[in-house]
Amino acid sequence: MLSLGVAQPVSALYDVEFNVLQHVVAVRGLGARVVVFPELSLTGYDMGVEAIDTDDPRLVPLVDACGAAGAIALVGCPTRAPDGGKFLSMLQIDGEGVSVAYNKMFLGGAEPQHFTAGSEPAILDVDGWRLGLAICKDTGVSEHAANTAALGIDVYVAGVCETEDDREVQPQRALDIIRQHGVWVAYASFAGPTGGGFDQTAGRSAVWRPDGEATLQLGHQPGEWAHTTLTQT
Repeated sequence: MLSLGVAQPVSALYDVEFNVLQHVVAVRGLGARVVVFPELSLTGYDMGVEAIDTDDPRLVPLVDACGAAGAIALVGCPTRAPDGGKFLSMLQIDGEGVSVAYNKMFLGGAEPQHFTAGSEPAILDVDGWRLGLAICKDTGVSEHAANTAALGIDVYVAGVCETEDDREVQPQRALDIIRQHGVWVAYASFAGPTGGGFDQTAGRSAVWRPDGEATLQLGHQPGEWAHTTLTQT
């Protein structure tokens, strides 16, 4: 079994210190082994967000919270790319520190003008569960799900940011992945306003079983989180 939580914290654009504290509250409140956060959750979604280093002292409170809870937080933020640009990344944060777990491969909208695409899929092994990692548009590209599933996964985990008008995209993509690959799917989806023209994001973070049933579904407001227990089927 694996206790997995999804969170859609209150977010302030560019205010990393404030956003870290909201992540800390969610990690403490959930008590889950793995907590998934939305795309660019540490900065807010905007093309102008600055890269964050894994040794940034602003992340220390979240490292400490994860250590105390025995949790792994999968959080969204920009990181530095070797070409001098920025990746759209998913960080792994636990009591041992911070590392880059995955870089978004399929950039959407204006992102290619501001970010560097990642080059390969990634998985994270947690207590014998293999989590395939994804960020937003990745989830709608069948090639991404197929190449990630080919690595041998139990769960497809994504941090996303969608507009309120596109809220139905998330369950549609999740169910497509389930039909093709028969795995659990978990989305943490931005809620409330953020940058990049997103006056209102979709929220509605959720976890789906391999049979397509949603075991939890959040609302559209920021500040919501919940967890569920995954079992092998």
